[in-house]
Amino acid sequence: SLASTAITCFTRGLDLRKETEDVLCPANCPLWQFYVFGDGVYASLSSICGAAIHRGVITNAGGAVRVQTLPGQENYPAVNANGIQSQVLTKWASSFSVTRIKNTALEAVGRSVSTARPSTGMRSLQQGKPSVIRYCKADIAFLIDGSYNIGQRRFNLQKNFVGKVAVMLGIGTEGPHVGVVQASEHPKIEFYLKNFTAAKEVLFAIKELGFRGGNSNTALKHTAQKFFSSENGARKGIPKIIVVFLDGWPSDDIEEAGIVAREFGVNVFIVSVAKPTTEELGMVQDLGFVDKAVCRNNGFFSYQMPTWFGTTKYVKPLVQKLCSHEQMLCSKTCYNSVNIGFLIDGSSSVGDSNFRLVLEFISNVAKAFEISDIGSKIATVQFTYDQRTEFGFTDYTTKEKVLSAIRNIRYMSGGTATGDAISFTTRNVFGPVKDGPNKNFLVVLTDGQSYDDVRGPAAAAQKAGITVFSVGVAWAPLDDLKDMASEPRESHTFFTREFTGLEQMVPDVIRGICKDFLDSKQ
Repeated sequence: SLASTAITCFTRGLDLRKETEDVLCPANCPLWQFYVFGDGVYASLSSICGAAIHRGVITNAGGAVRVQTLPGQENYPAVNANGIQSQVLTKWASSFSVTRIKNTALEAVGRSVSTARPSTGMRSLQQGKPSVIRYCKADIAFLIDGSYNIGQRRFNLQKNFVGKVAVMLGIGTEGPHVGVVQASEHPKIEFYLKNFTAAKEVLFAIKELGFRGGNSNTALKHTAQKFFSSENGARKGIPKIIVVFLDGWPSDDIEEAGIVAREFGVNVFIVSVAKPTTEELGMVQDLGFVDKAVCRNNGFFSYQMPTWFGTTKYVKPLVQKLCSHEQMLCSKTCYNSVNIGFLIDGSSSVGDSNFRLVLEFISNVAKAFEISDIGSKIATVQFTYDQRTEFGFTDYTTKEKVLSAIRNIRYMSGGTATGDAISFTTRNVFGPVKDGPNKNFLVVLTDGQSYDDVRGPAAAAQKAGITVFSVGVAWAPLDDLKDMASEPRESHTFFTREFTGLEQMVPDVIRGICKDFLDSKQ
């Protein structure tokens, strides 16, 4: 079929819904940001486009790829190929492979979007429709420049460009919703997210916009604070994005507005057009205005167009950015807004080699989260009759450091006092972060009967706002596991006969944490 799904650099195998799917990878993905696990057969956690480049199916110029879902593997090796270093993963629940698509017509359809000139003979397949990015979930406010600075002529070109972006986003009830705010001395909300659910309605509304004029061209702070309310149609758990179009430079201080937007969980993009020339620099209040306003100063959130003329080729790359969920670092998501404490049974029944499997399980859960000083945090406590904090939530603020600290945990060996250990962890590990912004989770791993009462300490932990998951292995009694777990107990209790079964539980534990996080936000 010719229907290929345009995906982003960061779409993972597990984001696709079908057994076999033809996708279109964008050009110029940042190679160093790819997470790829395996070689030839890739764990479904991997980036599809990253795997395709690693496999040599496409280059960094992007292109069409066929993705085939495969069963999980025992072991995904690390191999360096085509500029990408894949990583090792032991056991994952599902995999995929990537192959070239023989059908070149497909690539022509994908390409014609960015050049807007279908190659001859392709017209019958095109029916004049640009391809639409699927799996794009975003609530987007376009903040258009309505100051005298831009003038009527370029204002119309700006409307034209926004219209093309809106069409390619594929606005729909399920997909992206957009609204428009015109920035001028008296900013005006032209329409809200909830007003239209089809691209043609949005296009019509954009065409109707009148140029307001005025001396100033920013309304960022007001938009960040007021635009994304649920009354105005903002949806829960979907990234909020403001795309600010600036002709030249801002007329007022947008640094403060950028701070407010970040506080409100809004991802700010700046599209600067016709940036100040050397002669104009004296008029610009703050030359670093882009870096101060965007969500993160990492190059991803700023976008430059030399002029308002001939902007069609800029449409698709911008749309692909707006649809890269994983890049929306300013959204609060379960991946970047949780504290997860692991309580690890170090009793003598576990044994050294099984203890390694427990550490591997913890690493694989931790790996899924965005660990940083403003993101998610991880802590670990090992217990026997005694407790030892291996590291607290504020000790390591990068994923690399956390994973390396987990690897270096030494096995204690001794008895099993799980109740005491829960009380210790609630007090000493969660105590210092209890007023922080993140949601708190405790994952208790044990392989046997506790010598003390677990019910009281677990209830106290839950009362302190900690959600408890219990993971039992071998001789851990189900009653104990259920007594420790948060409600509903069934979905917070995991059990496996063998330590090797822990690996299979990784995706379920991650999903459980994310589900609870979302429920808590409702």
